[in-house]
Amino acid sequence: VFQSYRDGNFHIWSVARNGTDLTQLTHGPYDCREPRVSPDGRSIAFASDETGHYAIHVIPIGGGPARLWSKTSGQACQPTWSPDGTRIAYAVDRARIEIVDAVGITTTPISLKAPAELHSPSFTADGTDIAFSVIENGMAELRTSRATLVSGQDVFPFRATWVANGDMIYAADGEIHRRTASGNQTISFSAVVPVSRAHYTKRSRDFDTTRARPVVGIGSPAASQDGKSLVFRALNDLWLLPTIGGKPTPLIKDSFWKCDPAWSPDGKTLAYSTDRGGSLQIWLRDMATSRERQLTHHTGAALSSAWSRDGAQIAFLDQTGALHTVQVADAATRQVFPAIWEPGKPSWGPGDKTLALAAFKPYSARYREGLSEILTVDVATGAAHYQPHAPHKSLGTRGDDGPAWSPDGTKLAYVFASRLWVVDVDAQGRFQSPPRVLNNEVTDAPIWSGDDLIYLSAGKLRRVSLDGGAPTIIPLDLHWANAKPTGKTVVRAARLWDGRASGLRENLDLVILGNRIADIVPAGQGPSDAKLVIANAGQTVMPGLIEMHAHRQMQGYAYGDREGRLWLSLGVTTTRSPGSPAYHMVEDRESLDSGARVGPRYFATGEAIDGSRIYYNFMRPVTEPGQMALELERAQALSYDLIKAYVRLPAAAQRDLITWAHAHGMPVTSHYHYPSLAFGIDGMEHMGATNRFGYSRTTSALGVSYQDVAALFTAAGTRLTPTLFTAGALYAQDRSLIDDPRIKALFPSWEYARLAARADQPASPAGLASLARSVAHLRTLIAAGGQVVTGTDSPIDSNGVSLHMNLRAMVKFGMTPLEALTTATRNAGDYLGQPLGTLERGKLADLSVVDGNPLARVEDAAAVSLVMKNGETHTVTTLIAPFTTLEHATNIHPAPYANRSPHWWHQADYVESGRAACCADTFCVPPSTGRVFRAVGV
Repeated sequence: VFQSYRDGNFHIWSVARNGTDLTQLTHGPYDCREPRVSPDGRSIAFASDETGHYAIHVIPIGGGPARLWSKTSGQACQPTWSPDGTRIAYAVDRARIEIVDAVGITTTPISLKAPAELHSPSFTADGTDIAFSVIENGMAELRTSRATLVSGQDVFPFRATWVANGDMIYAADGEIHRRTASGNQTISFSAVVPVSRAHYTKRSRDFDTTRARPVVGIGSPAASQDGKSLVFRALNDLWLLPTIGGKPTPLIKDSFWKCDPAWSPDGKTLAYSTDRGGSLQIWLRDMATSRERQLTHHTGAALSSAWSRDGAQIAFLDQTGALHTVQVADAATRQVFPAIWEPGKPSWGPGDKTLALAAFKPYSARYREGLSEILTVDVATGAAHYQPHAPHKSLGTRGDDGPAWSPDGTKLAYVFASRLWVVDVDAQGRFQSPPRVLNNEVTDAPIWSGDDLIYLSAGKLRRVSLDGGAPTIIPLDLHWANAKPTGKTVVRAARLWDGRASGLRENLDLVILGNRIADIVPAGQGPSDAKLVIANAGQTVMPGLIEMHAHRQMQGYAYGDREGRLWLSLGVTTTRSPGSPAYHMVEDRESLDSGARVGPRYFATGEAIDGSRIYYNFMRPVTEPGQMALELERAQALSYDLIKAYVRLPAAAQRDLITWAHAHGMPVTSHYHYPSLAFGIDGMEHMGATNRFGYSRTTSALGVSYQDVAALFTAAGTRLTPTLFTAGALYAQDRSLIDDPRIKALFPSWEYARLAARADQPASPAGLASLARSVAHLRTLIAAGGQVVTGTDSPIDSNGVSLHMNLRAMVKFGMTPLEALTTATRNAGDYLGQPLGTLERGKLADLSVVDGNPLARVEDAAAVSLVMKNGETHTVTTLIAPFTTLEHATNIHPAPYANRSPHWWHQADYVESGRAACCADTFCVPPSTGRVFRAVGV
């Protein structure tokens, strides 16, 4: 009997010992996990989230109706039968063990205090005690209530088993052990599994051609109420377009970040968010005179504007996900609803009494995934109501994909299964009819224009009427071209590391023509008519760093224009995102490539492809027939650089996705190493990789990886992006970046406060030990010929800073500076398949000039004096100049009511745990509740 995920949820299956008679025993939308057969062979106990909490259920061995055996106040999991079959023990919240007999009498023989966590109880052979694995103070042990059975080993979180003669079998140190009266024996075994190396030609990005290309990065379109005009974001500006199509007009024409445009009901004023005043706040633009004024001066960011129907106020979200309104007349601001996890843009209902938005609703507190549903909020009282498209079905994304209230207040429009849907609603947003679909093409960002709906489809603006008919295209005559400098530049380097050699080269001229390195010659032999950049004797010229796992402009952080400047100031000239809102990703990429925005190069995918349950606002739940084809149409039309297969996508779908992506030149990355490695996957994200097996397959709870993991990665040639979250333990020993002027200027105030608070924590010995083990695994991979590339999961881990802390952690625990820096230069460039990561003839001119010698002292890689990206130079002074001062917040009114939400996932500790940087597959226990939440690797 086993659990299987083959249909998109975990269910209990059985199979005969000879491999025949494969039978599914549980069905439906709920997860059923951890089956245990009763001693008499007649029943199966398992954990399921059907009750809204994980509880223990029992079914007959041949299948049939399940019986609820025990429901507790927490998350019950990992059941085990007593030897006589009359009782079941199970873990609750990784904090205690309960035992329930057949008539429901409960005892709690074992309870631990956080941060200790326990796993996998099992009865001792005589049934008088419970054994369990426990992780505490950096140790993993096997204990009973009376004694410690096994210590000094890396005990795995699987149940111990007693066999007939009293011997105990358990797993530790990458082996199966048998504890006998005379000592321990190792039960040896080997297994051979297939892996597949990817063989295909990667799509190459063109950074040289300056021909005009059509803009497809169209973000957050908004229509005027008279239906005559559209405004949208593209190329780092807001653009005005007649709804009949044609040539759009740029409105703002500055270098700051701009997003979330919204029309006033009378069409005279445009609201949008920009960080022109220091942080992302709402500004109002008079469309007749072009005069502008800053409306909000919020303590946080002010985003996702939505005008009330009477034009008197604007609803907005701050970076925490809290919902606010601001009065247009006097800028008075009040909180309408507390922070929730990554909600979508709000929309006003009739009479301005109700706001609708896409919101997250988890299935349980044990695992973080759930559904995106429509949340309606009473503006006066804060009363909230969830409503799904259909039972156990998730909306598209939580962002620009609706719900959007119709002008007459009788309908909501939104995206489900990648298509456009509408539903009749009452004044409170409650469904009054079954939803109906309006099109059969990939759909994003629907907005109302009278009785029509306008949306994005495969990079084009489309219109469809409510009464049916074929969608039509709104022509958009807008183009962009690569920014490419002309002329010559010589970088005269007293010392140079080219990204390949094991040491420094001296006294060289890097000759740069346009955006490429044309030659490397002895100092003084470069062309005399070139612009000269001198790196003096105390400096080193090195390749620009490549951040291989960062989610640019991820909701909840609100860096705005700071983000690109921050990375460049720290020597990062390329970033890769394995998950971003698709159209905003393309807008960012086109803005950067065209020179309209300051920042590193950008390689990215759109929304990660996910399954029936999601968590982040930019995950795509792909569950319906034909939907995957629509998703892949978007990926091709928007020229994704890669595709991310996320944690709830079934393995068969991942296999097919990899086949399609490779045929179209796109690499695929995932959180799973197997069976993905059998399908030819290109890379895995994180050391432990958030997954839903209940444990990590790649690292133990102590952070150790074993022979099988290294062998599989090496044989498959798959790259690992480790995201060393525990590198933050080094802040207590090294505050140099925390106190750096670049960080103080280019972190939003709320993010700097979070970083400083983290740095103020003393170093955890257990965290340092886990970090050392992680680096040991990287050393093993590298020694075996495996490929490691550096990524950090920023901004979940701090932007820019975390990359350097990862490199410093590698060196502290045994890697050479050369090995560490290679993971962020040459290895990353090779993985991307682009002319990046080394300083050689023909490569793109991305480099930094740093004080010191990073091959002797890896910290010097952050001592950036000058950075060059695409042949254009930037000094640290010019990068931080727009943000050297910050505004002070005013006009903040307290919330009109306390948080009375009955939903535990609306509480502050849950929302904040989603933004905290911690290991990607560990448990986080907020001290105020003791509830256990899965951590956040994405």
